[in-house]
Amino acid sequence: MEKMRVVQEYVPGKQVTLAHLIANPRQELCEKLGIGASGAIGILTITPSEAAIIAADAATKTANVQIGFMDRFTGSVVITGNVSAVEAALKQVTNLLAEGLGFTAAKMTRS
Repeated sequence: MEKMRVVQEYVPGKQVTLAHLIANPRQELCEKLGIGASGAIGILTITPSEAAIIAADAATKTANVQIGFMDRFTGSVVITGNVSAVEAALKQVTNLLAEGLGFTAAKMTRS
C-alpha cells in the first residue's frame, strides 16, 4: 500500500487566518494545552509567522492576559485570562495588524 504524502505550502501574505475566543474552557482542554485553568483562551494564527511576536506583545500590553503559547515559526499564539481581557486583547491584535500593518484579518469567532 502506498503511503499518502501531504505537502503544506504557505503563500506569502499578511493575514490573521484565525482569531478565536474559547470562553470557560473545560479543565481537560487546559491540561492538554499545558496551561493552567483559565476563564478564557484566545487563539491566533498569523502569517508571516514572525508577526506572532507583535501579536503577543500587543495582547499583553492591551489587557491582563498571559501568553500560553507562542511560536514564531508557525505564527500560532495562545493567550489566557478572563473572558473580557482575552476578548479585548484579540480585538486589539486584529485591529493593530489590519489597520496598522495592512494585514487581512479574519473575523473573531467565539465558542
